[in-house]
Amino acid sequence: MPLSVAEREAFLAEPHIAGLAVEAGDGRGPLAVPVWYDYSPGGELRFLTDGDSVKAKLIAKAGRFSMLVQRVSPTYRYVSVEGPVVRTDPTTLEDLTRISARYLPPDAAAGYVQGADLHALVTFVMRPERWLSADLGALG
Repeated sequence: MPLSVAEREAFLAEPHIAGLAVEAGDGRGPLAVPVWYDYSPGGELRFLTDGDSVKAKLIAKAGRFSMLVQRVSPTYRYVSVEGPVVRTDPTTLEDLTRISARYLPPDAAAGYVQGADLHALVTFVMRPERWLSADLGALG
């Protein structure tokens, strides 16, 4: 069953590891890699990466990307979102701290932020445009 707008946005706002996919060019399948991200219901989705990474270069070229988040324990649920990049910003300390804190315990997040090369990072901001979602009910 598809999720309601409120359910899919709330699910995407949880700290799942996302599978990011972006067009990789002629004769190739899309690049698909795991990423940490940040999203608040009704807002834009953002993630950060090394500005010289393959994914950063492909996203800059394509101008859009997709993300998939899922839960595999009952009930199986997923949300896929796709849309255009609306901004690419230098990553701020606030961006890095907020996203890291979603995935790491406080002391580990602080160490991660301190060890990061902030100047090498960029933040991609996507406006969700197309959604797919489902909750397949209790497994078992």
